[in-house]
Amino acid sequence: MKEILIASDHGGFGLKEEIKCFLERKGLRVKDLGPYSDGRCDYTKYAAYLSSEISTGAFKRGILICKSGIGNSIVANRFPAVRAALCHNLKTARLSREHNDSNVLVLGSMFVKPLLAKKMVYAWLNTEFQGGRHQKRLNQIRNIEKRIKEK
Repeated sequence: MKEILIASDHGGFGLKEEIKCFLERKGLRVKDLGPYSDGRCDYTKYAAYLSSEISTGAFKRGILICKSGIGNSIVANRFPAVRAALCHNLKTARLSREHNDSNVLVLGSMFVKPLLAKKMVYAWLNTEFQGGRHQKRLNQIRNIEKRIKEK
């Protein structure tokens, strides 16, 4: 993976900018979907934009940041094939990849400071999905999405 999406709201803007620079220093191309200032804005717009790009397969992974991370998680997980994981520490970031093959990392700037966030992003990007018994569950999620779409 050489390109990643990132978006936030005003509450996550500062952390988004730090993570964006961190990713670029690691050699990734970062597509910043906004916002481009810390002016008040609605997280829903940015979470939907990023999640739509992941859902269609245009991009493999993305990072969403708002104050708590909760709203972004709710919006992102409405999109088919998006597995957004709200993580607050290294262990949850790793497990979200190992067990759930998460493709969107959600961070809450109120709970995750920049140094920890960078460590989490690095771990998330470099942790592989384990497959095995976890693949069975991902298949179940895909079947649920399919049934919902058919209704």
